[in-house]
Amino acid sequence: MVTLTNIVYLIASVLFILGLKNLSSPKTARRGNLLSMSGMFLAVVITLFDKQILDFTYIIAGVIIGAAIGAVAAKRVEMTAMPQMVALFNGFGGGASTLVALSEFTQLTGDPVLNVSITLVLSVLIGTVTFTGSLIAFAKLQGVMRSAPIVYKLQHVVNALLLIAVIVLGVIFALNPTVISPLLVILAIAALLGVLAVIPIGGADMPVVISLLNSYSGLAAAATGFVLSNNVLIISGSLVGASGIILTNIMCKAMNRSLANVLFAAVGQEVAGAGGERRDVTRYQAEDASVMLENAQSVIIVPGYGLAVAQAQHILSEMANILTERGKKVRYAIHPVAGRMPGHMNVLLAEANVSYEQLFDMDEINDDFQNTDVALVIGANDVINPAARYKKDSSLYGMPILNVDKSSTVMIIKRSLSPGFAGEDNELFYDSKTMMCFGDAKKMVTEIVKFLKE
Repeated sequence: MVTLTNIVYLIASVLFILGLKNLSSPKTARRGNLLSMSGMFLAVVITLFDKQILDFTYIIAGVIIGAAIGAVAAKRVEMTAMPQMVALFNGFGGGASTLVALSEFTQLTGDPVLNVSITLVLSVLIGTVTFTGSLIAFAKLQGVMRSAPIVYKLQHVVNALLLIAVIVLGVIFALNPTVISPLLVILAIAALLGVLAVIPIGGADMPVVISLLNSYSGLAAAATGFVLSNNVLIISGSLVGASGIILTNIMCKAMNRSLANVLFAAVGQEVAGAGGERRDVTRYQAEDASVMLENAQSVIIVPGYGLAVAQAQHILSEMANILTERGKKVRYAIHPVAGRMPGHMNVLLAEANVSYEQLFDMDEINDDFQNTDVALVIGANDVINPAARYKKDSSLYGMPILNVDKSSTVMIIKRSLSPGFAGEDNELFYDSKTMMCFGDAKKMVTEIVKFLKE
């Protein structure tokens, strides 16, 4: 049975790796999910048989309840709430790792060896930080608490002292694992650390936080795998941890900021007078926008979080199809940090059956704006703000942006002139070649489609 278990674990691990590879592209992401799910199914089934469990009552009940919750979440959660759901799932993964590790510790008949004691501490620490940190990320994204950074004096010093306390208590526990009280104190401190680590991070940086917490959940699972001596848990946890760190690094590069700056700089604080001087703009109607699009030969669409809020992806796809049928060249420019989580815009547009061939990353399409008739921006702000290029006192400074201002005409559909998460007013709104179409994105695009069809 041991040999069979290891063979199945190997197959599951290969499926995890292939699944992760396929998740790197929107075109193959669905296949990647199926491969990864298949690998996890095999791993769970062989583990249950390997442990020779006699009564599956609670396991079956857990599977039914969990599957029901997952099915309801998949069907009912709006696309705008997807980042919150991902944050919660990250937290549940970390919390599960902590509970499993603690449960295994209570089942040990003798003193755990040193490496098990160390990984037990790491599992409890990382898993609990992931759990409470993810709850805060969920609260910020859901609007339960304000998205602006929450800061106080000596914040970093307090966090450092708490971390030092965890290290000291971890050493004490590792040297004498028969006493559980240090581990319980670590659990409490880790719960507090998770909260304190995320509250100073602004809403604009939540995509980075989500990918980082995803990495933490994988590391917690890997540590729990060492506690259980379970190879497939170690492998899958390590894959999630590594991929999460890589994604976090990609997101930081997209903003031209270091991870330390994201975590500790409290970018996005509410500042009196933020947003700069407001000037008058020329308002355009849906009919004006339809005429401009009708006369254009090339259009690049820039989606942002406002598109998700308005749930305008389906009508936008219909509009793009109309323009394409009339011989226009229509493409979508995707900024890496557009939306509230990595890949948010890709998932949103895939839901509306937008062809993957029309989706282009920032680096692939940025040079094409200068040869484009119309850049249509829907619900995006910071990722198109020219202040990122030259305004050194701006939190956006140095962040690569989409070069929509290089196109012949910029058409922006937005509810108001309010700044983005960074709190920086966007000078592009006031440019003479910018058409500001104020209103709900879904209603505005619907009206544009109506005029295009006439």
